[in-house]
Amino acid sequence: MKHILTAIFAILAAFTASSQNYNRDSIQKLTNQDYQYLLEMLEIEAVRPGPSGDPSAENAANTNEAKVDSTYELPKLMHFENGENVNDLEDWKQRRTELFRLFDDHIYGRTPENLPAVSWEVTSEKDSVIAGIPVKIKELLGTVDNSAYPEISVNIPCTLTIPAQEKPVPVVVKFDWIWARNMGLDTENPWNVQLLENKIGYASLVPTAYQADNGAGLTTGIIGLVNKGERRSTYDWGALKAWAWGASRVLDYFEKEPAVDAEKVAIEGVSRYGKAALVTMAYDERFSVGFIGSSGAGGAKILRRNFGEQLENLASSGEYQWFTPNFVTYISKKNVQDLPVDAHELIALVAPRPLFFGAGNPNVEGGWVDATGMYEGVLLANPAYELFGKNGVEVKEYPVASETFYARGDLSFRQHEGGHTSIPNWPYFIEFVKKYWKP
Repeated sequence: MKHILTAIFAILAAFTASSQNYNRDSIQKLTNQDYQYLLEMLEIEAVRPGPSGDPSAENAANTNEAKVDSTYELPKLMHFENGENVNDLEDWKQRRTELFRLFDDHIYGRTPENLPAVSWEVTSEKDSVIAGIPVKIKELLGTVDNSAYPEISVNIPCTLTIPAQEKPVPVVVKFDWIWARNMGLDTENPWNVQLLENKIGYASLVPTAYQADNGAGLTTGIIGLVNKGERRSTYDWGALKAWAWGASRVLDYFEKEPAVDAEKVAIEGVSRYGKAALVTMAYDERFSVGFIGSSGAGGAKILRRNFGEQLENLASSGEYQWFTPNFVTYISKKNVQDLPVDAHELIALVAPRPLFFGAGNPNVEGGWVDATGMYEGVLLANPAYELFGKNGVEVKEYPVASETFYARGDLSFRQHEGGHTSIPNWPYFIEFVKKYWKP
């Protein structure tokens, strides 16, 4: 009997592995088909390959600061497209409109005008205790109106956890991974307990629930629903903007939730979700604070720096789904220097609201995210904050020592001692945000 059960388990394991491999192969096949369709639509015959993230590869990405070509020319934040200066807040309002159009058309895509409504319900609610702290946990479900195209259903699940008290509390919306319930916590000093101890709630939002993180999913999810199952056109939005849209719909719910102080809601994300969190902050002024971890290229990193991940990687078949199709033209007919915008201008769009940026020790995290390039993006956004009488990041050179924290400005930056994570930075972010979230 034991041998029979062992054989059955082995068959089941083999079947599961085979099924997973089949799904991966199917997703890759459909992604390649979509990417090829995009190239044909844009009349692109060939694209330039990006460097490898493997340091031992022949085409490894540059991670040597001495080899950075510092002659690149950045778009001028405080100049209009016609070359005129931005002199005051009224000018800046017009410049923001200009920048949004440029980011929409060349990097992140245009937000559709016909976005469907989302209706929210509480699917379950319970009282619990976390680390001795009484909490209330609500499972929320946002149902997207698909009456215009019933073939595609889209839902936004979200879990809200708040300390049990009568007064409304601030909340951090966390772009989470599918294993968020039992992963991503520091067992000695969990970030969620740190938040609860400071009377701050948190919401777990898994963005791939409403827009897949691959090219195969571009005809489904919220992007596919709006397009009625058809492929994207030249300036359509990508996954980063779609994920940001979902976070904004969660904030819609919080504005009607008595237990949440909707004027004190932050957005947090790491890596690709760090990119999405920064895009969310730029495009939705209702979010109070951003916690941006290791966002790299496509986020806070200056794209023109030849260090770590490059534009050619972002616009490849593995990551193009994050961006508008038109972005791919910059690895074929054009190059990065032709981009009319760069990361410092995305960060500047958030002004005057505070942002906390984090990165790991480059010796541990590696050079792919280009911590120096991210810091440069933050530093170059300073003038927009200064227009509002705010302070940007205060030091002009990137920190070379681990655990360096620049916290005095409304743009803050901390390099922690770990790798590709924000876990070590949570207590510092909490201290930072408490400056703005007064009781």
